[in-house]
Amino acid sequence: MAINKKAKDIFASPVASAIAVIVAVLWTIPTFGLLVSSIRPEQDINQSGWWTFFTNPTFTLDNYTQVLFQGSTTNPPLFQFFFNSFALTIPAVVFPITLALFAAYALAWFNFRGKDTIFFIIFGLQVVPLQLTLIPLLQLFSKGLVIGGVTLIPDLGITGTFIPIWIAHTIFGLPLAVFLLHNFLSQIPRELIEAGRVDGANWFTLFSKIVLPLSVPAIASFSIFQFLWVWNDLLVGLTFGGGVKQVAPMTVRIAEMVGSRGSGWELLTAGAFVSMIVPLIVFFALQRYFVRGLLAGSVKG
Repeated sequence: MAINKKAKDIFASPVASAIAVIVAVLWTIPTFGLLVSSIRPEQDINQSGWWTFFTNPTFTLDNYTQVLFQGSTTNPPLFQFFFNSFALTIPAVVFPITLALFAAYALAWFNFRGKDTIFFIIFGLQVVPLQLTLIPLLQLFSKGLVIGGVTLIPDLGITGTFIPIWIAHTIFGLPLAVFLLHNFLSQIPRELIEAGRVDGANWFTLFSKIVLPLSVPAIASFSIFQFLWVWNDLLVGLTFGGGVKQVAPMTVRIAEMVGSRGSGWELLTAGAFVSMIVPLIVFFALQRYFVRGLLAGSVKG
């Protein structure tokens, strides 16, 4: 039995590595094909598959030039939507992280009645489908809240701006953020907090000097999730943007590139690859925190 176990341990690592490499290659092939298609001329794309590039290589940047810099009054160039996506994504990542940090800190370390109930309610909100909330939120942003003739929330006039999209993404991201950060913060050794209290530190000082620096892996993990979700989102940006091009994310413009009869998809490949560049940079920049933050926030001893 001991020999078999030792042999299994010896072969487990190479087999797992081989499987991981195979999965990575299969996962990367479509992305590589997208890149190759984006640098091929329109005539070659329409006549042959992307794999023929290696036998008859032809290269052009006209697809990127046309997508990024050519546009009209009704359809601005993609670079404008590129900056719109940044203006939408960065606040939509910062806002839920900021709110969730304070909420998770209070739920993990403050003693008050009903905190476990509040945490379970927040955890349960993750199962609410996003689609169920679109119409109520859209009515709230466009008309305010009126119950029985009494105006509780007036019409704020924010339709057609970035604000409704920021609020919507913050609301949708908060349950996961609070859950992940709460489980991470609750694992901080109690001795650290107690030592800080003995030294005279108040709760905010403990948060800024001890809790916040230790929470970087969990913050980075959620930041990756939230950034990828907001950056690649089409439904929320299209619904709450009010059809205004000045606040529409890049995904809206890319969806408009899809021709009704499959025409112009050489531009679609270029636009799609442009939209992938920033998420890839974000992921590789924060990947060292990714697994560490997920594992630390997914179990609770």
